[in-house]
Amino acid sequence: MIHEAELFVKAEEMLVEVIGRIRGDNWRLLIPPLFDMPGSDKPTPLRPLVNQYASDNAWVPDMLAGRSMDEVGRDKFDGDLLGDDPHGSVVRISEAACAAAREVTDGEAVVHCSFGDFAARDYFWQINIARCFLAHEIAMALGSRACPLPEDLANGMFVGTAPVAEQWRSIGVFREPIPYPPGHVSWRDQFLLTAGRDPHPFLD
Repeated sequence: MIHEAELFVKAEEMLVEVIGRIRGDNWRLLIPPLFDMPGSDKPTPLRPLVNQYASDNAWVPDMLAGRSMDEVGRDKFDGDLLGDDPHGSVVRISEAACAAAREVTDGEAVVHCSFGDFAARDYFWQINIARCFLAHEIAMALGSRACPLPEDLANGMFVGTAPVAEQWRSIGVFREPIPYPPGHVSWRDQFLLTAGRDPHPFLD
């Protein structure tokens, strides 16, 4: 398993745990935009947002196997994937995605995304960032005072994205960086602040 796939599995474990906290009317919560690009730049109700994540995740095994969306069928994972058991559905889909990720040994293998072809390691960076942001935003919306990113995951995300932060910023994935506070700054905070996201919004 390549390094980026290891981070993916850690990100999945974190996000699945956060989604497991959602109860009842929480599903109607409005989540701030994850990115500043068309299609992702508006607040979205939590259930449709989690369903979109489940759909993206359902594609992971096919993407990592080198299959294109046309080969698989572009509408294969359309519709409501959460059903009457959202948590169970998320777990099942995540387990399949993680199993596929653990088999990846070639970081240069081609992944045929809907928006172009990418090396597997670059595909992982795209979806790893999305999972970290989504977990953070859901946790904050649910009232958590602590960002859910564990330090080992945050370290890997910071080390892998900070040197190319301007590239992520140029396409609307990262925002303008937020200055570090004085004193010790955790890996989690370094990653989020570099990405332009407030790790402690309740302290404002």
